[in-house]
Amino acid sequence: MRLTERDPSVPKDRLLAELVPPPRFADVSFDSYEPDPDQPSQAEAVEVLRDWLSGWSTPSRPRRWWSRQGAEPDGDGGVYLDGGYGVGKTHLLASTWHAAPGPKLFATFVELTHLVGALGFHAAVEALSAYRLVCVDEFELDDPGDTVLVSTLLRHLRDAGVRLMATSNTLPGKLGEGRFATADFLREIQGLSAHFRSVRIDGEDYRHRGLPEAPGPRSDGDVAAAAKQPGASHDHFVDLHRHLAQVHPSKYGALLDGVAVVCLDDVRTVDDQSVALRLVVLADRMYDRDLPVVASGVSFDELFAPPLLEGGYRKKYFRAVSRLVALAREGTDL
Repeated sequence: MRLTERDPSVPKDRLLAELVPPPRFADVSFDSYEPDPDQPSQAEAVEVLRDWLSGWSTPSRPRRWWSRQGAEPDGDGGVYLDGGYGVGKTHLLASTWHAAPGPKLFATFVELTHLVGALGFHAAVEALSAYRLVCVDEFELDDPGDTVLVSTLLRHLRDAGVRLMATSNTLPGKLGEGRFATADFLREIQGLSAHFRSVRIDGEDYRHRGLPEAPGPRSDGDVAAAAKQPGASHDHFVDLHRHLAQVHPSKYGALLDGVAVVCLDDVRTVDDQSVALRLVVLADRMYDRDLPVVASGVSFDELFAPPLLEGGYRKKYFRAVSRLVALAREGTDL
């Protein structure tokens, strides 16, 4: 199976139907979250979310988005989980989604922008206004246009009575700081941040907690042997990242349909930002599906060139490295 030979077609209804917690978080709950005893903010975050959910009223009839312009949501409209990589923010976001009454939606920031692009802004607002809860994972400001788009969308949803929950690695009032300096952009961020209760979660990346560093690269023979397993994909790294340029990122999840393990030959350090950002999206979709990786070439902690790790997208790259290292560990026995 070669990912480079796939060009999936993803209808709009599938884009909407798939906006639920990914398979890795399909069965998580507050009870399955394991707070670090040395980080009291983790246990406190669980209690904040339980209290937030306990204050919800009996489900009411969804309102059309245009019927409540200027109205405030009943109760606390939003919660924002802020913290570093691997402290369990997505676990808690998905746990809240599972515990909340429906209808409800779970999407990454990128998936939300893709959805708006597929449906159109007004159609997306109308469709999402029927939900009681919208969860947005990894809210990041890499592009001011996307930020204005999503912040406007969330403002419409808030006015329609939809409760909002988000995660990121930066406090809402600080999003975009140090990247863009335009007054209009910062005003958009501040307007959005006022409607979230920020909950800080401290701690170290659980994927590295007590675990070894990134596993070394495998031999080409190891990769070829792993590729013989049922459901394994097998591609050369350069061929794959060139193919990704021809596939819309909203289809990267479908690109992995039926894949059980990802095998890559000759992984190389990337210094092109466009290539790197596409790899970030693919890494997220692989991590969502908990796909072990067996790869030769450089180890994943060397995937992105140092200048990329010092730029405005560094948070995306560090998250991708953390996730790929975790998947490479899962592939060490294959």
